[in-house]
Amino acid sequence: MKKLILLAVIGLGIVSCTTQKNTKKMTELPKEWKHTTNIYEVNIRQYTQEGTFKAFAKEMSRLKAMGVKTLWFMPITPIAQQNKKGSLGSPYAAADYTSVNPEFGTLQDFKDMVNEAHRLGFKVIIDWVANHTGWDHVWTKSHPEFYLKDPDGKFHIASGMDDIIELDYKNQEMRQAMIDAMKFWVQETNIDGFRCDLASWVEVDFWQQARPEVEKVKPLFWLGEFDELESPEYGKVFDASYSWKWMHKSADYYKKNEPLQELKDLLVQYSNIGDGSMRAWFTTNHDENSWNGTEYEKYAVITKPMAVFSATWNGVPLLYSGQELPNMKRLEFFEKDVIKWTNTYQVADFYKILLDLKSSNPALRGGDPEVTTYLLNTTANDKILAYVRKNGKDEVLVVLNMSKEPVNFTIEDEHLSGTFRNVFDKTRRDFNQGKDFSFKVSDYAVFAK
Repeated sequence: MKKLILLAVIGLGIVSCTTQKNTKKMTELPKEWKHTTNIYEVNIRQYTQEGTFKAFAKEMSRLKAMGVKTLWFMPITPIAQQNKKGSLGSPYAAADYTSVNPEFGTLQDFKDMVNEAHRLGFKVIIDWVANHTGWDHVWTKSHPEFYLKDPDGKFHIASGMDDIIELDYKNQEMRQAMIDAMKFWVQETNIDGFRCDLASWVEVDFWQQARPEVEKVKPLFWLGEFDELESPEYGKVFDASYSWKWMHKSADYYKKNEPLQELKDLLVQYSNIGDGSMRAWFTTNHDENSWNGTEYEKYAVITKPMAVFSATWNGVPLLYSGQELPNMKRLEFFEKDVIKWTNTYQVADFYKILLDLKSSNPALRGGDPEVTTYLLNTTANDKILAYVRKNGKDEVLVVLNMSKEPVNFTIEDEHLSGTFRNVFDKTRRDFNQGKDFSFKVSDYAVFAK
């Protein structure tokens, strides 16, 4: 296996950072399709006026044409009514782990949608909220001992969220019931995996127990909501994790004019984790959109360069409902607030090029130790993020203007040579004849060899 090497530009010099070979066995690496997949998060409630599985199913052919590979559905379980927020409540406050939210349709409707998704070639994962439930979840009546209690005997409210109560993972019977509930969805609906909400709020030994048990049904994809830089032990259980630190740091970089070098240093830290697990890269999701603003509020003129990065760096690209429009509004979380779809999807072709390249080019395989990534030195290291990813004869070059101004610059790096094709405008360029660029604000370029 090749070592992963990154060249981090510090000041005017170049520092090479080499990770050790991954110590995980090859059998523990993601299954083949996980190396090339992308994930599209589906907010069923806000996706259509009907807000149902049947209504969403009509959109799947369009998403397939855009290059989407894996559909992630936000929680599909019934929503607890006691202490709920807003008029509809949070889908993350479950009332029953083995039933379907009637707002979305029936269990059969979900099965039919999954079957159609599989026919179209999608993988399907569902949100799994293991840390907590709503106040009137069926277990609060049938098994109140499954929950953490305060000294006064009342259910323990989850941190900062008074519509949910926390489960007690010291209770072995509860753990088994949770595992059985997860197995239910695999057995009954043939889903392909889980996105595990607040995964690091649950003891890691539960996931270590749950994954092999649930996978007795079939191999699955496990995406955990945690950052592996902060919770490394969870990365040994999950196929992919969130890049929260990157997302917050990149937003601060743009809004607070922080040094680009700090982002590059952070990428080196993520790469040093190795390829036993992957990172999911994104510019928005349901939490960010509703609570912190749209991707355009966060990133403004570098929104597209950030999207290109998310699709081409080592890991899994993650998109949210409506990004193909683009969606320029914050969606209400506890109320009906349908995405304002139009007859044109202005960003769909942009994403199709990126997602198809991610799926087809061996140099963009995520979590593959055979791929080597180099951060490139330029004459504008404080404004330009440039890197090349290589896998044998296959190479992909990415160049991003991360600044708020036009930039003329040159790539000065021996790791870039030869002739490449620009994947967006289809022109060819021989970098042995020159590596000069003239970028406008918001510019980006992606080349494949």
